[in-house]
Amino acid sequence: MMKIFRLLKWLLLLPLLAMGYLFFVPDTTFESKEKYYQIGNNISAENIAADLEEQGIIRFPLLFRLFYGLYGDWALVQPGKYTATKGQTIFQTARQLKNSRKSIVKLVINRIRLKEDFARQVAKQFAVDSPTVMEFIQSNDSLNMYGVDTGSFFTMILPDTYEFYRNSSVRVILSKLREHSERFWLQNDRIKKASAIGLSPSEVYILASIVEEETNDPGDRALIASVYLNRLKKGMPLQACPTIKYALRDFTLTRIYEKYLTVPSMYNTYQRSGLPPGPICTPIPATIDLVLNAPKTNYLYFVAKSDFSGYHHFSVSYSEHQYYARLYQKALTAEQNKKAAAEKKRK
Repeated sequence: MMKIFRLLKWLLLLPLLAMGYLFFVPDTTFESKEKYYQIGNNISAENIAADLEEQGIIRFPLLFRLFYGLYGDWALVQPGKYTATKGQTIFQTARQLKNSRKSIVKLVINRIRLKEDFARQVAKQFAVDSPTVMEFIQSNDSLNMYGVDTGSFFTMILPDTYEFYRNSSVRVILSKLREHSERFWLQNDRIKKASAIGLSPSEVYILASIVEEETNDPGDRALIASVYLNRLKKGMPLQACPTIKYALRDFTLTRIYEKYLTVPSMYNTYQRSGLPPGPICTPIPATIDLVLNAPKTNYLYFVAKSDFSGYHHFSVSYSEHQYYARLYQKALTAEQNKKAAAEKKRK
C-alpha cells in the first residue's frame, strides 16, 4: 500500500516539477540580444499571452497564463513597451509585467532640425505615436507651461542623452528636457553673459543654431558668431545661408542661388532683419558657449575658402569679402562642372 502511495505521489509531483522547470528556463524565441515588446491597451490573459507569443517573448502561452494567474494579477498589468533579453524566462517576463518594469530608454538628442524629426524619434522609443507628439508640440496651449511656443520650441532642448521609462508621456519627456535646459542656463554665468551681449537665452540659442549649421570647426564658429553679433548690433540682415535651407526645407543644398533668396519665410534672413522666430536646429552646448564667449572683432562678412578646407575668410570691408566670394564661387563652379563631366562619362 505504501509503495502505491509513493508512486501516486511521484506521478503527481513529476508534472509539477516539469512545469516548474519550464518556468525558469530560457523561453524567448528571438535571436537578438534584446527586443522591445508591446503590451496593448486591451488587457486580458488571452490577449497578453497571444501578443507575447507573436512577438517571440514566450514559447508556451498556456503555461505563461497558468503561471501568471498564480503569480500576478492580470488586471494590474499596464500597457506600454518593455524590453526582453535573449533567453529570458517565463518567470522574468512575468516579473516585468507584475512590477511594471518598463524599459529604461536612453533618448539621445543630437542635431534635430524639424519638429517632425523630433516626433518620429520620440515615437520610435516611447509608447506614444508620432501624430500625438506632433499635436502636442504644435499647440501653443500645450507648450505654454514650458515657457515656449511653436516657434521657439527647440530652445528648451539641449543635445544630450536622457533616461526615461519607455511609457513616459509627452509631458513627462518635455518636462525633463526643460529642467535640463534650465539647469544649463543657471550654470557658468550664462544668463549674465547673454545679457551682456544684448540677447536673451532663447535668442542666444537661436543664433547658436545658425552658427552650428555654418561649419563644424570650433574656431570658425566663434568668429562666425562674432560676425552675426556685429550685424545684429548694426541692424544689418544676418544673410545666413543655413536659414534659407531651413526655409526651403532642403538641407541637401550645397549652393544658395539668387532665386532662393526670395523665398517667403520668417526664416529668410536675407529679406528680414534680426533673428528668425526660432532655431533652425538643436545646437550643442559648446556652440551656445561659443556665442556667449564670442571674441570681439570688427568682422562683418565671411565666406568659405576656395580650397574647400571647410574654413572661412573673414572680412571687415565688403570689397574684400567680394574678392574672396568670387574666388569661392569660381572654385565651386569648376568643382560642379568636374563632377557633371565625370557623371556624364560614366553614363
